[in-house]
Amino acid sequence: MKILYVTSEAAPFAKTGGLGDVAGSLPPALAREGAEVAVALPLYRRVRDRYGDQLTFECYDYVDLAWRHIYCGLFSMKKDGVTWYFFDNEQYFDRPELYGYLDDGERYAFFSRAVVRMLDRMAFWPEVINANDWQTALVPIYLKDDGVREDRYRSIKTVFTIHNIEYQGRFNPYVLGDLFGLDPGWVQDGTMLMDGDLNLLKGAILSADAVTTVSPTYANELKMAYFAHRLESIMRQCEYKLHGVLNGIDTEVFDPATDKRITYNYSVEDMSGKAKDKAELQRMLGLREEPDMPIVGIVSRLVSHKGLDLVCEVIHDMMGLPMQLVMLGKGDQKYEEFFRWAGQQYQGRMAVVLDYNEDLSMAIYSGADLFLMPSRSEPCGLSQMIAMRYGTVPIVRETGGLRDTVQPYDALRDAGNGYSFANYSSGDMLYVLRTAVYLYKDYPKTFARLRQRAMESDFSWKRSANAYLGIYAGLWGQVWPDPALAAEEAASVEEAAPVEEVAPVEEAAPVEEAAEPVPAEAAADGATKKKSAKKKHSGK
Repeated sequence: MKILYVTSEAAPFAKTGGLGDVAGSLPPALAREGAEVAVALPLYRRVRDRYGDQLTFECYDYVDLAWRHIYCGLFSMKKDGVTWYFFDNEQYFDRPELYGYLDDGERYAFFSRAVVRMLDRMAFWPEVINANDWQTALVPIYLKDDGVREDRYRSIKTVFTIHNIEYQGRFNPYVLGDLFGLDPGWVQDGTMLMDGDLNLLKGAILSADAVTTVSPTYANELKMAYFAHRLESIMRQCEYKLHGVLNGIDTEVFDPATDKRITYNYSVEDMSGKAKDKAELQRMLGLREEPDMPIVGIVSRLVSHKGLDLVCEVIHDMMGLPMQLVMLGKGDQKYEEFFRWAGQQYQGRMAVVLDYNEDLSMAIYSGADLFLMPSRSEPCGLSQMIAMRYGTVPIVRETGGLRDTVQPYDALRDAGNGYSFANYSSGDMLYVLRTAVYLYKDYPKTFARLRQRAMESDFSWKRSANAYLGIYAGLWGQVWPDPALAAEEAASVEEAAPVEEVAPVEEAAPVEEAAEPVPAEAAADGATKKKSAKKKHSGK
């Protein structure tokens, strides 16, 4: 299967958030599963500066966008089994940042137009194009528009992935022709018109053959007004082609046993390195070096939908617990000012760094004991997966991908890989945080088992890649994986596997006593949690 993945950012070339992580990991995972994959990206200044000597010039052409006749260069490189294509225009992309410019609409319209018009300059003609978020929402629209005049474009199926529906690409409808080069009919028939605005995201959702989003729970949430930012009716209309596929993380990059970004390496079998990373984090941030005091970490953009209002409401109650708090992030001024003030109030027990710092974030993932994500909404979330990979137990609100990845701790069964709460309530958050802190302090062996389950959770891209390939194949009436190939692979594995003889059991093995009894208080907490999990979202 031939897949072209179109994105405005991808790690390690250019990244500002979760989209970059996904676009940098999913295409190589698709390639490992047997697909032929290429990725289309703008040639940003930071890409040219860092990777310019590794790029191969393919060709150049001129792209027509409304009345403009614009130069476009095409560069490529091969990496991780994927062909990466970079679209060059210095007027649009030779800038210090990726986004945030007044002409972003024109910049990404050019990129989308260039991808469609230069398909025949690439290594293969794709069977499926997967576009992502509003910056590339025009790709399925341009394909439909060109397909009216050229049969070859009708041979391509399109998938559109929503990473965060809050960002929709909204413009004045009068710029449809002058800015995007499209006929007024796209607005007049309602395809791209929403609440009086030209809405690129709506147009892509209606035009694409399939729509995906980044977790099963988020796919269901997008049919509700609370989460869909006024597009709930469109999402319900397109429910028949909507799929929720949980993102993964690169388990080779995020591996505490080999990661060179952390001070000391460790694994499930030997956790001694994590204790050293914790001590290093305390020294680095000026916290009291107390090995038995749990560190709660927050690595987040400081914006309202991340649930930071809950933390602000109960910060004094939180710091009244036997814990330390570390926060890393940057964002809205009101949150920056509040947490800067709070850090000064609790010096030695609370450290606040208002910055984006990847090295420090990895120090927090590896050195903290608990990781707090009280998001009001979270399409998927990668931080909780990374935290679990590094043995930092997550505390999350049950929304989007957080609900799909974190199974709440159940003391009665000694099960689960983290903590969660259902209502958007500071009281509920504080209750669960208190439970986690006291489990860490009073029942270290029970907490160690919880931590181990978190580290052993499978968040690899293999599962996600096969789900996407199933969607791609379904557009062509096919099944993935091909049944004949799957049967052949299973037969070869069965033939290669040695048959192990099982010795007869002579007597029953003695039942091993638990190293530590399940705490009664924790058991009660677990029962309460099970009841709480059944409550409906309060909608606050």
